[in-house]
Amino acid sequence: MEKIVICIGRQLGSGGRKIAKMLAEDFRCKLYDKEILNLAAKESGFSEKFFEQNDERKGFFKSLLQNHGRSVLTDNLYRNHFSQDSLFLFQSEAISKAAEEESCVFVGRCADYVLRDNSNMVSIFITADMEDRIKAIMQRQDCSEDAARKMLSNRESARASYYNYYTGKKWGHAESYDLCVNTSVLGIEKTEQFIKSFILSRFPDAQQQP
Repeated sequence: MEKIVICIGRQLGSGGRKIAKMLAEDFRCKLYDKEILNLAAKESGFSEKFFEQNDERKGFFKSLLQNHGRSVLTDNLYRNHFSQDSLFLFQSEAISKAAEEESCVFVGRCADYVLRDNSNMVSIFITADMEDRIKAIMQRQDCSEDAARKMLSNRESARASYYNYYTGKKWGHAESYDLCVNTSVLGIEKTEQFIKSFILSRFPDAQQQP
């Protein structure tokens, strides 16, 4: 059976993580979302909280200094030559090692760029209509429409900045991925089946659930 790596980029509220989980089950892959932060922490020897606070956000260390000044915490980071780029490097190494070991589905975290030289990698970006995304956020977070719009704007701005900075590509732009798909057109389940068919067209020998 052929080992594959599926990298999922997603807009907030698009159903991207649900689809990633379904694809992982269909292709018997290990799913890595926030799990990669734990692997990166083990790789670096630093606390997982650094990776959680920096997760797909550029500028974490700047905000840390603004909030705490040159505290014992930041002094320790500087003494160890630890920076946001170091966090990205440790996370990238964890992604690469995981992909070497088994078939994987990665959600976000520039995995498509990190694994760009992997011939068995396919990159997917999942979007949805704005109103559908806002409704999904309101339901998931139990918040108002205004709060959902603000969350969407802030989170996606951070994701785009992070992705664009480390990859030199444009987050969410079609030319940055193998396939971009809108879940509002077919719904979550049918979109996942469409993506599955696309992946099997690329990798006919990929292992599937019996």
